[in-house]
This record gives sequence, C-alpha cells and structure tokens, in this order.
Amino acid sequence: MSGSSELFIKTSGRAYRVTIGTEIVGKRPPRDDAVWIVDANVSRLHGDVIPSAFILQEAVESAKNLESVAHLVEQLRDHGSTRQTQVVAVGGGIVQDLATFSASCYMRGIPWTYCPTTMLSMVDSCIGGKSSINVGRYKNIAGNFYPPEEVVIDTRFCNTLTDEQMAEGLCEAAKICYADSDDAFNTYLALTEGGPVPPRDDRLARLIQHSLRTKKRFIEEDEFDQGIRLLLNFGHTFGHAIEGGTSYAISHGIAVGLGMLAAEYCSVRLGYLEAGLTNVASLIAHVRCLLSSVPTVAYSLRRLNPADAMECFLSDKKHSVESFTLILFNRQGRLQRFKVPRSDAIRAELLSTFQYLKEQSNEIQ
Repeated sequence: MSGSSELFIKTSGRAYRVTIGTEIVGKRPPRDDAVWIVDANVSRLHGDVIPSAFILQEAVESAKNLESVAHLVEQLRDHGSTRQTQVVAVGGGIVQDLATFSASCYMRGIPWTYCPTTMLSMVDSCIGGKSSINVGRYKNIAGNFYPPEEVVIDTRFCNTLTDEQMAEGLCEAAKICYADSDDAFNTYLALTEGGPVPPRDDRLARLIQHSLRTKKRFIEEDEFDQGIRLLLNFGHTFGHAIEGGTSYAISHGIAVGLGMLAAEYCSVRLGYLEAGLTNVASLIAHVRCLLSSVPTVAYSLRRLNPADAMECFLSDKKHSVESFTLILFNRQGRLQRFKVPRSDAIRAELLSTFQYLKEQSNEIQ
C-alpha cells in the first residue's frame, strides 16, 4: 500500500468514508466553522497538526461520563456552534466516546469527523458509530449509535504510542479477525509476524485496513448490535470486569486480551470447548505473546481481586435476570453467544476463571 487508501462504511442513513494514510491530518483543511475536540496528550505531542483554537479534553477513564458530555455541550455553545457546525474529534477511544455522544445530542445532532490517534481506535472503534459512557460505577451503561461523516486515520500518530498502546490495538484487531474466520485471522497473523512487532510503515497501514475491512462486514450486516456483531464482544465481558477489578490499572485493550484467555478457560470448564484445537491454540498463543510484551501486565494481574472482578462482571449490561450472556468458543473453536444460567455452580466457575487469570501473572511476564 502506498499513499493513502479508502473504504466506505454503509449505514442505514448514508455511507461514510475512511481514509488511511500518513501525514494526512492537516493537509485537507476542515470547514471554517469546525470545532475541534482534542485529547490533551495529543495536543502536546502533535501540536503542529492541531489548530490554534480547540476544546481540550483529558482522556482518562474518570472523565468518560455524563458530566464531561454536559461540559462539552456547553463549550460547543460557547464556541458559537450551530446545527451546521462540524465537530472534529482527535484522540483515542475516550475522546471518541465523548465526542460521539456530545455531537449526537447537541441541538439534536450535528455532523462530526473522527481522527483516531491510538492503535485501538484505528483498528476497531473508529468505525461503527457507537458511543459508551460510564455512569457512576457502571461502565459503558449509557450510549448510542451516531456515525461520523468521515474518519481520517493518520498512522504518524502511532510514532508516539507506547508498546502497551500498540499491543492494545493488536489485541482488538486479533479479536475482530478471529471472530470473522480462520482465513481473516491467518491474514492478520501474516501482517504481524516476520517483521517488527508492532508493525510499522506500510505493513501497519495494511494491518489497519485489513482489520477495518473485516469489521466492516459485521457492522454493515448488523448496524445496531442485534445479531452477528455481538460476536465482537468477545473478551469484553471478562475484560470490563478485569478493568474494574484492578481499578483500571489494566487498560482496555490489554483487559480484552486477558478476557480472551478467560473465555478460553471458561469455555473448557463449561464443556463447550475441547482443549487443544489448533485455531484456538493459535489465537491464545498470539494473545499471550502480545500480553507478555507489556511489562506491567503481570504486576497488575497480581493485584486483581477475583471477588471485585466478579462484582463488576455481575453488573455488565449484556446479562439478563435469568442468565449471563457470554461470547465463548464452541466445539469447532468458533465464537458463539451463550446464555448461561445464573446458578451457584456457574457463579463458582466464573469466580474460578478470575482466579485463574490472577495465577497467569507468573506466565505473562
């Protein structure tokens, strides 16, 4: 891949363009009335591509709440934003969530463009149009669907990312590709192996494109998370509990990687999966390799309180009164959505899953 590439995402309302390239943010000036919402860290590291006037947003988990949305709405009004004003959001997933939600409710909805700056947001969250906001102690309990008008992915932002931030994105890309098919996952592996890890330059752009093209099939078939797109929750139910159980000492993408390990263990324990399937083993080995590249994972896992993680697990919005909803492996090693009864025996197995993860701290280092 040379220069930039494009793909288009279809929604029920319209299609939007995704452009992938290097040093493309800033080359095409936004509309004169655009209001930029920028991650505070990005503004410090990449001030040369950010306009002189913008809304600064701290990208920390504690800020991903309705109070921050209200503050952004107020600032949009202070900037004189109308129903025709375009919001340009520059940052990772937290800025994306806040900007999506704010743009969707400001004057009942104004157009917005997204420039993702983390590997995780480039390979995954930048398409699909979802926002998720924390309310009180409940993670991602509020949100909506509000697609952008355009997504601009500039890989130069990856030059200032840490190895952990790159590994976060790769965990999500691996999840997407595995959820689709063995062929998609093997293509992903070919783009991540046999060269520098994390990948750089042309290989990085091709990996981002492959991950997004794979996710595109899920979100175009199931725009509002009612069917096949739910498979992309793989690793997330356990992952969110791990985040909460460590007081967010473990970042989202890394927690999703750990959540995939938890799902494999739980699938075997509940009798859905026979241990030793080649495709599952390939995924788990790759995820373990990614996790081992982040020195802080083992330390943070040792601090995990399984009881705290279990409490967070129980409050996940995907569960019902009668059952827990989990994306697990079936007997063919493919992903499947299971409704698991809320019995004492199941609760004990789930608690043992978090204990198993805690014990993995000796293996992941």
